[in-house]
Amino acid sequence: MKVILLERIARLGQMGDTVTVKDGFGRNFLLPQGKALRANEANMARFESQRAQLEARDLERKNEAQAVADKLNGKSFIVVRSAGETGQLYGSVSTRDIADVVTAEGFSVNRNQVDLNHAIKTIGIHTISIVLHAEVSVTITINIARTAEEALRQEKGEDLSTAAAIYGIEEQPLADEPEDEDFDDEENA
Repeated sequence: MKVILLERIARLGQMGDTVTVKDGFGRNFLLPQGKALRANEANMARFESQRAQLEARDLERKNEAQAVADKLNGKSFIVVRSAGETGQLYGSVSTRDIADVVTAEGFSVNRNQVDLNHAIKTIGIHTISIVLHAEVSVTITINIARTAEEALRQEKGEDLSTAAAIYGIEEQPLADEPEDEDFDDEENA
């Protein structure tokens, strides 16, 4: 299916480009979301008449996204979750969870804007990319811990993925046991 893009879409093209996409992608995503029009003469004329408005709207969205990006870039957020002694979460932290945490801090972020290839399943500090606009993205840090105190310890650089680190136990080496000389002599006799 050939479509005319109404906005810049990553890995596909710029506004005004006529590109070929798979039928399902065009019918189920691009057309209903208003991101593209079917490529024909009538739609091409319609696009050219609205081009200035579309470019102005895109520039306005980019400026809004840049303003949010300036405030959001490099921020750190804490997510408290239940986890086992090895640091494995009982569940996972998904794009929706990250978007909720960022939104709770006063930023407007949708889960579609969180660039996460797979759900996070371990405690620790994770770097996440958020795409606010096709040309504006920021990086944030998500600190996943069992408690707020553990999150502070993780920020200082502690590794809390072992049971000893969690409970504050120092692992002590086993004392060398002296060998019983008499026992070795009896065995050799």
